[in-house]
Amino acid sequence: MTAFVTNEIRARLMEGVHAAGREVMAIYQRDFSVETKDDQSPLTEADMASHHALVALLEELTPDVPVLSEESAEIPFSTRQAWQRYWLIDPLDGTKEFINKNGEFTLNVALVEEGVPVFGIVHAPVLQTTWVGQVGGEAFKIVQGIYANIQVRELPDPETAPWKVVGSRRHGAETFEAFCSALPAYECVSMGSSLKLCLVAEGNADLYPRLAPTSEWDTAAAQAVVTASGGEVLNAETLEPLRCNQQESVLNPFFIVCGQRDERWTEALSTALRA
Repeated sequence: MTAFVTNEIRARLMEGVHAAGREVMAIYQRDFSVETKDDQSPLTEADMASHHALVALLEELTPDVPVLSEESAEIPFSTRQAWQRYWLIDPLDGTKEFINKNGEFTLNVALVEEGVPVFGIVHAPVLQTTWVGQVGGEAFKIVQGIYANIQVRELPDPETAPWKVVGSRRHGAETFEAFCSALPAYECVSMGSSLKLCLVAEGNADLYPRLAPTSEWDTAAAQAVVTASGGEVLNAETLEPLRCNQQESVLNPFFIVCGQRDERWTEALSTALRA
């Protein structure tokens, strides 16, 4: 377990993330403007309000630790590659969900050490739910102020209970369907943002194959939660754990989130990737 995130730092981080979430909710509950970034993804004033609040929080708490945010992603790899420890944040994951007002968006804060997400907070303001994970320590969920430890569940016998596979509403549908069709009995759950990883972490889903592009800030915080809860976030091709800050690009490879490994889903994944 990283000794860097003490109980005091963790408590102040959670308090600050919840405060940023309240700022986001104030914008969510009124009319707001939407811009389009260079990559054609949407940007709202809530993205920027959360970005500024979280960066200020981290710079106050840990002034010697650099911060990389989706909204400050122009920091070059020549600078980043010297970072042994840094904060990686997605101020508002699921901006399209935010715009559509379905509540399935999150604020994400991860601590990355030597390329490994070792601590993460995922906060869903509308759901009044927060997931926290510290690798080598505990993973827990807070729902309306009530704390509960979480862990991945054992993969059920598909003869008696279908596997729960969570997927995106918008991305990679064809490959996702190819994966699912090669599985034993299953049922699909659709969800937005990093909530999909949290469903696996808390034992309410078994698998989340992401066979479409994502960036490291989309996944790092939830990856720490999944790892702390006993699961894994694995490169879909190599089945090695995802790592951050290994190259100029901040794009992830395709990946799969699992509670445990099983040759039935690894074969289904190979089939889907070849399709």
